[in-house]
Amino acid sequence: MAIKPSDDIFEQSLLRLDHAAEFANIESESLERLRHPKSILQVSTPIRMDDGSLRVFEGYRVRHDDTRGPTKGGIRFHPDVHLGEVKALAFWMTCKCAVAGIPFGGGKGGIIVNPKELSRMELERLSRAFIERIADFIGPETDVPAPDVYTNAMIMGWMMDEYSKIKRCRTPAVITGKPIAIGGSLGRDDATGRGAYYCIKELERIKAWRPQDIRVAVQGFGNAGQHVASLLHADGYRIVAISDSRGGIVREEGLDIPRAIELKQKRESLSEVYASRSVCDCPKCGCVECHCQQSDPGSGKVITNEELLELDVDILIPAALENQITADNAERVIAPVIVEVANGPTTTDADVILNDKQTLVVPDILANAGGVTVSYFEWTQNRAGYYWTVDEVHERLHQIMTREFNTIYDLMTTNQIDMRTSAYAHALNRIGNAIEAQGTERFFSSEHAVQGR
Repeated sequence: MAIKPSDDIFEQSLLRLDHAAEFANIESESLERLRHPKSILQVSTPIRMDDGSLRVFEGYRVRHDDTRGPTKGGIRFHPDVHLGEVKALAFWMTCKCAVAGIPFGGGKGGIIVNPKELSRMELERLSRAFIERIADFIGPETDVPAPDVYTNAMIMGWMMDEYSKIKRCRTPAVITGKPIAIGGSLGRDDATGRGAYYCIKELERIKAWRPQDIRVAVQGFGNAGQHVASLLHADGYRIVAISDSRGGIVREEGLDIPRAIELKQKRESLSEVYASRSVCDCPKCGCVECHCQQSDPGSGKVITNEELLELDVDILIPAALENQITADNAERVIAPVIVEVANGPTTTDADVILNDKQTLVVPDILANAGGVTVSYFEWTQNRAGYYWTVDEVHERLHQIMTREFNTIYDLMTTNQIDMRTSAYAHALNRIGNAIEAQGTERFFSSEHAVQGR
C-alpha cells in the first residue's frame, strides 16, 4: 500500500524502530503496539479575528503510548503542521522519555497556523480555544502538553489557565513550560540546550577535546539553539556559524554569541510576541543592529541554512526543524560530529550515508531530552507544591543526561553500532519491560498462564 505524503515521516520513523529492535530485548508483540498511536484527536478551531472575520484553524493531538506513564509532548504552531508529522513527533517522544528514564509516554500536538501573522489577542484566543477543544483529551494523569515550535511560556500559561477554568480548579500540572510566576520550573527555559551541552561535555571528556580548538555551527537560533550556543561559547568553544529561518552568518574567528542573542531577541514593538530580527542582519559579528563595515575583510559572510549544514566544522548542531539532513545533502556534510537538538533533523536515508562516513550522530531522542526531563521536574513540583532551586534543577538534569549518555555510548561501543540505533535500543528495552510486565503472548500461551490461575 502506498504511503500517503502526510504519513511518510511517521512511516520513516518506524524504520528506526525495526533496526534498533535487533539490539534490544523486546518482544515482537510489544513492537507491534508501538507502530500504532494509542489515540488521535483532530479538531477545527474557529477564531474571531481582530477585523471581525472568522477563520478556522485545524489542529491535532496524538497520544502515542502511555505504558510507562501519562503521555507528554509539545504543541507547535506552524503552517506546515500535518498529522504524519505529529504522529512521528509523538513516537519520538515515547522513545525520548524512555531514554531519559522518566515516567512518561509520548504525545504531541500542533495547529496549522503562522503565528507571526496573528495579533497578540488573536494568538491568545487561538491558544485558549484549542485547549477548549482538547480538554477532555489531556490532563495531569493523562496527557501533559508543553511548548514547541513557535509556542512559549506565555502561551502555555494561557493554556493552563483555560484548562483550569474548564475544570473549575487550578491545575498547574496539566501544562509544563509555564511562566515561573504561575507554576513553571526554574531551569526550564534553557533545559533543551543545556541537555545537549551536557552531551557535548561528555564527548569532550571522552575524546579529550580542548574547547578552544573546536569549531561549532548551529542551524536554528531559537530558544534551544541560542542556549546551547551560549553555554558552549562561555566554555571557550568557537561558534563560527549560526542561522535562523531567514538565513545565517559564518565567521571563522567566531561570533559574539551573547551580543547576537541580546539583539536578536530585541523586539521592535511591545505588541510583538516573537522576536522579529534575524541573525544575518549583520554578518560581521553576529549582532543585528550594529553599524559594522560590511566591506571589512574580517567580517563574516551571509549564508543560507543549507550552506551552514555543509560547513567544515567540528560539531554541527541542527536545532531547527525536521528533515534538514537528507540523502540529497548528507554526502556534503563535513562535520565529524552532529548533535541533534531539533526533532528529526536527519532522515533515515541520510543516516545510512552518515554512518558510512563514520559520522558520530548524537541523536535527538538523547541530545534534546533535557527539555522533557525538566518538564517532568516541573510536573513533579506542581503536584508536590514544592519548588526547587535552579541549582537543584541543573544538578538533577546533569545526572540524568550524563548517566543516559554514557549508557548509550557504551551500548554503541559494545555492539559496534551507531549511536542512534543504540539510543533506540536503550529506549526499547525500557518500553518492552513495561509492556511485558502486563503479559504478552509468550506469557499467556505458556505453562505459567495455567499455574497462575
